[in-house]
Amino acid sequence: MNASAITFYLKRLYKNYVHKFLNKIFLALFLSMLVAGSTSAIAWLLDPAIKKIFIDNDRTYALFIPILIILAFSTKGISLYLARSISIVIGGHVRQQFQNELAGSILLSDSETLESKHSGEYLSRLTYDVALINTLSSNALLNAMKDSLTLIALLFVMFYQNWKLALFSLIMMPLSAFVARSLGKRMGKATTKSAEASSVLTTFLTEILRGYKIIKIYQREKDEMKRAAYAIKDMTEKSVKIAKVMIRATPVMEILLGFIIAGFIYLSGYLISKGEIGINNFFSFLAAMMLAYQPVRSLATLNIAVYSGAAALERIFQIIDSKNQIINDKNAPDLKIDNSKIVFDKVSFKYLKGNNRALKSLSLKADGGKTTALVGHSGAGKSTIINLIPRFYDPQDGNIFVDNQNIKNVNLNSLRSKIAMVSQDTTLFDDTIENNIKFAKPDASDEEIEQACRMASAEDFINNLPDKYKTLIGENGVRLSGGEKQRLSIARAILKNSPIILLDEATSSLDAESEEKVQNAIFNLTKNRTTIVIAHRLSTIKKADQIIVMEKGNIVEIGTHDELLKNSKVYKNLYKKQVH
Repeated sequence: MNASAITFYLKRLYKNYVHKFLNKIFLALFLSMLVAGSTSAIAWLLDPAIKKIFIDNDRTYALFIPILIILAFSTKGISLYLARSISIVIGGHVRQQFQNELAGSILLSDSETLESKHSGEYLSRLTYDVALINTLSSNALLNAMKDSLTLIALLFVMFYQNWKLALFSLIMMPLSAFVARSLGKRMGKATTKSAEASSVLTTFLTEILRGYKIIKIYQREKDEMKRAAYAIKDMTEKSVKIAKVMIRATPVMEILLGFIIAGFIYLSGYLISKGEIGINNFFSFLAAMMLAYQPVRSLATLNIAVYSGAAALERIFQIIDSKNQIINDKNAPDLKIDNSKIVFDKVSFKYLKGNNRALKSLSLKADGGKTTALVGHSGAGKSTIINLIPRFYDPQDGNIFVDNQNIKNVNLNSLRSKIAMVSQDTTLFDDTIENNIKFAKPDASDEEIEQACRMASAEDFINNLPDKYKTLIGENGVRLSGGEKQRLSIARAILKNSPIILLDEATSSLDAESEEKVQNAIFNLTKNRTTIVIAHRLSTIKKADQIIVMEKGNIVEIGTHDELLKNSKVYKNLYKKQVH
């Protein structure tokens, strides 16, 4: 990352995130001045302490100077504590804002944008990268103010004691600064690689937590442990590299410090022999120089935090600034529902990472209040149709209409408010049954929730639970059976009361008893509503008003169940395979 890019990201950080805390920054600046003043006072007080107490044996100063030293240390300690407290608050708020914006960007992203990155990459940005920015906006900011002021104050003390010794120190100090400064670019590259390794590890952990049952049933624990070991090893190597870069300057700087002190002692001895300074000046200057060493080192390594933070800002802004392909025009008119007729007009679609078109100039009509079933082999394009109706994706060619309104030309929220969806991969939240159902309508009454559950054939099993509607169901409903989860999903869709229903193989993974209950629930859900259903079991769509048979993105047959059994070889073969 070049200097202009770093400057750009730091300016954006200040303008959009840090600027609002200017009053706190000025307070921290004032406290930093107190830290600098008290630190220099400690060094300066050694001069009169040695001269008056140890050389002149003045007992008045024997009490007065120790009191001043206590006050100086107390002022430094309290001021430093308050300044760090302020920096922690600033860093915490900046971190919170970044995490809020990242979470918002993820939630508002369209499907293609979300699918362009691994989930672990998003989690890494929310944790690892935001932590680096927190360090930059809090610790680095405070240290820059505190150490700069402290160094200036100590240099004043040093020049006050002897300008020749001060010039010697000024010549030697930049050598230490140069060594530490050279580490900045290396740290920026190292942290970037570490962030990448962190996202890989996070992705891996997400996958094994989601798929632990599959791992166990196929007895792949050892293989996954090897994968884990590799990911952890990579992350560890990157972290170790960062740590090594951080300490690389230590021996060089300690050696340089040795030369500086040796040169200082030699020069001081010469000046003392000439009578230009006294032993009191020597110790006061030595204290100031030693105290100045830490801020010099800190300021020199400041660029490490700057490079690392700027690299993290770049990665985070890539997500925050990403442009959605699905644009919601807030000024567009709302979708007006008449009978919820859906029409696909020569629609073609290709997934971003796909090689072939999922739909090929496809045209279809789903009459309002009727059920249209989609059947065909995997990859035929059934799920694509389901995903295009609520505009999870937009087709590259052709148009989709609801009641003669192009869905691209209506308000996106109004479109999705008219659609309810139930899929085979039921999504439930780690919350109560009540709140999972209310997700569709947050202001729903208890009566409305109970009515929806009755229609979804879910009331009986809910009432048998110890806490009934207040029962916590665990992550994605882990404490419920597949049929129970599906009925809750249907109850949620019923509560939404949308005129358009999308069913994506809602009964594919259920046993016969559960399927019967779910089918009853689906009947109540889809009654007098425009329904598009993807059927895994063809026996479940016998009563559909029309069945569309698909192959490789094309429609090959349309008809009722009986008509297709007579006239469609493809449908007949599909049906016979399931019957027999």
